[in-house]
Amino acid sequence: MIRQRRMVASFWIMVLIFGLVLAHLYQIQIQGYKYARRAFDMSAQGVSLEQFNRGEITDRYGFSLTGAYYANRVVVIPVLMDNKEARLQQLAAILKLNPEQLKDRAKRGAFYIDRTLNGDSYTALQKAKLPGVYLLPVYQRYGSDPLAVHVTGHMGKISSREQFEQLQDAGNKGYLLGDWVGQCGLEYFYEQQLKGTIATRWAGVPVDALGRVIQGPGLLVESSGSDPGRLNVVTTIDGRIQRIVENVMDKHITTGAVVVMQAGTGDILAMASRPDYHPSFIQALAGIDEMPGNLFVNHCTALFQPGSVFKIVLAAAALEEGLVQPDTVFNCAGAAAKPVRCWDAKGHGTINFTQAFAESCNPAFVETGHRLGAGNVIRYARALGLDKQKITGYPVPEDTRQDLSLIGAPYNLANSSIGQGPVLVTPVQVAALVNTIASGGNYYTPRLVAGLSDDSGRLVRKFAADSPVQAVSPKTAAQLQGLLRQVTESGVGQKAAVPGVGSAGKTGSAQVSGEEEKVDAWFAGYVPAHSPRYVISVLVRGGQSGGDTAAPVFREIASLCMEMEAGSESILSQ
Repeated sequence: MIRQRRMVASFWIMVLIFGLVLAHLYQIQIQGYKYARRAFDMSAQGVSLEQFNRGEITDRYGFSLTGAYYANRVVVIPVLMDNKEARLQQLAAILKLNPEQLKDRAKRGAFYIDRTLNGDSYTALQKAKLPGVYLLPVYQRYGSDPLAVHVTGHMGKISSREQFEQLQDAGNKGYLLGDWVGQCGLEYFYEQQLKGTIATRWAGVPVDALGRVIQGPGLLVESSGSDPGRLNVVTTIDGRIQRIVENVMDKHITTGAVVVMQAGTGDILAMASRPDYHPSFIQALAGIDEMPGNLFVNHCTALFQPGSVFKIVLAAAALEEGLVQPDTVFNCAGAAAKPVRCWDAKGHGTINFTQAFAESCNPAFVETGHRLGAGNVIRYARALGLDKQKITGYPVPEDTRQDLSLIGAPYNLANSSIGQGPVLVTPVQVAALVNTIASGGNYYTPRLVAGLSDDSGRLVRKFAADSPVQAVSPKTAAQLQGLLRQVTESGVGQKAAVPGVGSAGKTGSAQVSGEEEKVDAWFAGYVPAHSPRYVISVLVRGGQSGGDTAAPVFREIASLCMEMEAGSESILSQ
């Protein structure tokens, strides 16, 4: 018995020892590169060949949304210069720079000059053959045409002691005053995950304890290193669709937003806002006061009155509660209707509910709102996600101005029934609303970030989508799908009809305070009309009407999405 106990004890001791050995080997494997780099840094004069030591922000296929690229830059290794002051003077003359600034930088070690060489400077530099001066590729974070800039955000220098202390307290990454950090968007939300601990691309020469170059190795360049301290943010965005959306917006929308959602899920495939900006760190230096006030506003997550798009909520509630049927009859007196006139001054006369939805008849929906009562309108608006500002992986602060309970305040129900008054929604919420109808009555929480990946592209942390919630019955959803198809087939949204595959959706025209001739023009719908694949919400600020201004934008984006080839497998399928 004693012998058996000793054997069992010996077995577990061996297991423990073996486990410790494995753990130690794992540490050596994971940290080996890091320690090697640190050892090199202690005995070398080198420079990072990255504009920022930082992880990527990618689309669902792993492609950089910031447009990161390599660009040749002048790299200076002062310790290799035979006559440092004279060589720096020569370099400054070639590049037309202040020589004193170069000399000051050289005192701190190796560096690169972050500017693109013109032809004359390049030729002169080649001829000069200055020792210690090299032309090497440096990884630039922001390309000339980045995507989804309001989503990715931009960087800027740590500008205050308070910001510095907040960053230090937020995690285990080291910061210095003046470091470049995320200031908004994903760059800001995932600062601690994106920030690198060591450069993965660098150049340098080994030196001895006295700072003298060790003969032999010469200039060492590493362009494929690893940094276990940084992660990449993998979004649900499809870069191909994002490009389609932004190209179309650049042609037609000065101020507004477009959101594309994958039908049957909450995944956001594109999110674009106008006006936009370039997130390069140079432009980020300019003060916001020098730029248009709405330049950094992400209109996709901002609140606006939805106009007649809100009639989807009224229709869903009335059909679900059995208060109307598609053939229920209403009367529209046009401009004479009370308490809210119809947009059609002549009036629609006797009109059934299907026609009223297709023609966006205001009096019919004011009457529908009266039959429902404020309580039911509020309840269904909440069920359809119009009080939920959550976007998985994109923690935008909640805007407290969104308060559906105000629909129940005195005199608010009539205007609320046509999406005016206190009703405020975001383009993302409108896309989720339409997606609920396209998905058989299931509400899906919007998702923008799928997870975090390592430098091999493997997702090491996944942000799972929330489980869908049944908002309305499949029967009601099917009836609503029929109503939405009528809008594009025979109603006020015919300019959103997509040839060949059909589409469905709803127009909206919300009055802008103080601008009687201008509206916030909406169209929200999906394509194809049957078996939907893409849900698209379009907001054009300062438009004529949803049917005339936003619907054609929807049609162009939807048509191009349907023409787009399937493409490659996304990271999200891992």
